[in-house]
Amino acid sequence: MAPTRALAPSAAVIAVRPGSPLAGSVTVDGSKNAALPLLAAAAALHRSVQLDNVPASADVHAMLTLIQGAGWHVAQAVARTGSVVIMPPDTLRADADLSPAARIRASYYLVPALLAVQGIARLPWPGGCRIGERGMDLHFKVYEAFGDRVAIRDEGYAVEAGRPDTGMVSHALPFRSRGATIAAVLRAVVAGRALRLGRPNLSPEVLTVLDALRGAGWEARAGERVLALGPAAVSPTEIPSWRVPGDKIEAGTLACAVAATGGNARIEGVQGRDVVPLQAALRRLGIPTSVREDALLVDGGAARPTGRPLRAIATLATGGLDADFEPPLMALALGQPGTHLFSDSINPGRHGNLLPQLARLGADIEEISPTECRLTGPQRLTGAGVEATDIRTGSALMVAALTARGITTLGGVDQLRRGHADLPGKLLHLGADICEVAP
Repeated sequence: MAPTRALAPSAAVIAVRPGSPLAGSVTVDGSKNAALPLLAAAAALHRSVQLDNVPASADVHAMLTLIQGAGWHVAQAVARTGSVVIMPPDTLRADADLSPAARIRASYYLVPALLAVQGIARLPWPGGCRIGERGMDLHFKVYEAFGDRVAIRDEGYAVEAGRPDTGMVSHALPFRSRGATIAAVLRAVVAGRALRLGRPNLSPEVLTVLDALRGAGWEARAGERVLALGPAAVSPTEIPSWRVPGDKIEAGTLACAVAATGGNARIEGVQGRDVVPLQAALRRLGIPTSVREDALLVDGGAARPTGRPLRAIATLATGGLDADFEPPLMALALGQPGTHLFSDSINPGRHGNLLPQLARLGADIEEISPTECRLTGPQRLTGAGVEATDIRTGSALMVAALTARGITTLGGVDQLRRGHADLPGKLLHLGADICEVAP
């Protein structure tokens, strides 16, 4: 299985075999988690917006299809790879097909844009990864704070805009939900009202939306206690141009893969602030990392295993470990000495997907609770047939497969491509022994 050619987008199964340490340089795609709310923000502004570095992942394609199906005009920017222009409709189509909303979690970000054009948003329940109960109650509370009416049905939900008002909206979230924070921000934009949001989420994805809105004429200040948003006195006349930041999760997954194989690589296109929690985890394991000019450098060949326990605790706190970093770190930790603890209470069903798949490779992981587990390394893994039951399970299995004896075959590649346009291809570029297998 020599790594001699790129992987076909339609590959049904990916085969991985351990080989030489990964090495070289690779550039991450734009972040799926940042692109989806930015696309919704562009629709909510009700003006033309250009977005660059838009990733070609399946979830982003589904969002673009949904926006276009609802009546917005979506155009590929000439001579710019990964660039799209979102142009507003005069009215939404009465026969708009919004069924693609059931395929992705982030479809709920479009509620404010739909309210702006037709005063009501009727959507099916969002889909996405099956990683536990992730209700929309916080979103509905946000809309009710704006005077909107919410109706819940078996097949979906509807939000009807309340009477127009110009007063400031004050609302506090019970916890730092990223989705509810973005929903509140976009609803304020659509209403043209000032917002004071207590206990906001200040993840890089939220800060990216706030930066984009500042460029479109909004005033935004974000602190640990309060996020304040308000329309500026003068709105810019030129078309806003936004750039999707590099995918921190893809960078983290590649970094874990490089470290697991004892390799040395430069991962370009990621902002240093976005990978600080990941760097802290790698350094605790004795793996040197640094950030230079929007590139993450990982020197697995110079690693000095510490034997210290890694505590990978997913959190919504500012500067904390993003839950999506946890799965690839778990795969890496299987080969590191020490007893390591992992916890993800944000996505309570994720471990239920990931642990059985790692067990197929021979991993011995103790499940303390549905959201906590621990393992002691190093462990020897053996190749087997595994399934990407969700995006991050798939990426973690790719990392684990690079060190497992024999061949690992990964099914469910469509799940992996929902979040990454071509993660296997990037690993291939770094020298991984990967190929496609006909179903």
